[in-house]
Amino acid sequence: MFGRPTALFSPEQTLPGHEAPQWDLPAQHRVLGTPLDATPGDGTTPESYEVAYFGLGCFWGAEEIYWQKPGVYSTSVGYQGGTSPNPTYEEVCTGRTNHTEAIRIVFDPSVISFADLVRTFFEVHDPTQGMRQGNDVGTQYRSAIYFTSPEQEQTARELTKVYGDELARRGFDPITTEVREAPIYYYAEPAHQQYLDRVPHGYRCHAKTGVPFPASA
Repeated sequence: MFGRPTALFSPEQTLPGHEAPQWDLPAQHRVLGTPLDATPGDGTTPESYEVAYFGLGCFWGAEEIYWQKPGVYSTSVGYQGGTSPNPTYEEVCTGRTNHTEAIRIVFDPSVISFADLVRTFFEVHDPTQGMRQGNDVGTQYRSAIYFTSPEQEQTARELTKVYGDELARRGFDPITTEVREAPIYYYAEPAHQQYLDRVPHGYRCHAKTGVPFPASA
């Protein structure tokens, strides 16, 4: 949590990672009972569902927020945005994978829209802090929206501007959220999946701005 790198490494300085995952993924979501690796159109997940990826600090508490949302079919935690394939948690914590702690959300857009997910994203963390969230310092805690379609990209960029304008009006620094096409997502270790369901009094970190998303957007 403390004293970790706050700048990304060059590709040649990052860890080599691993050719394959170092663990087996649980089959089901502990809370929702749905496939943990649910993918739209895979035979178990409706093709009309969508996938969203966010980085908003420690992934334990971030995942908990979203699995409680109506319309969310499955969630998981993992590593994304870096260069080291199939990293371990210990490797990500060195900063030398360039990954951020990410959550993967499979959702029914007829119940909850991607825009709704983005609005929640901005309200439950501080997107102006750069390579940190509260006392959690390091590149693995950076804010990110990784879109999976042109429509998601448009929504993400539009809502980032709307919320950024609202924050500026209230005297906050500019948003530092990384918005880009979703890079490869690597599932985190089983012990991290739905961690706060197994450890209800476990660690949560949400350094919120306290600024609600403008009602008109």
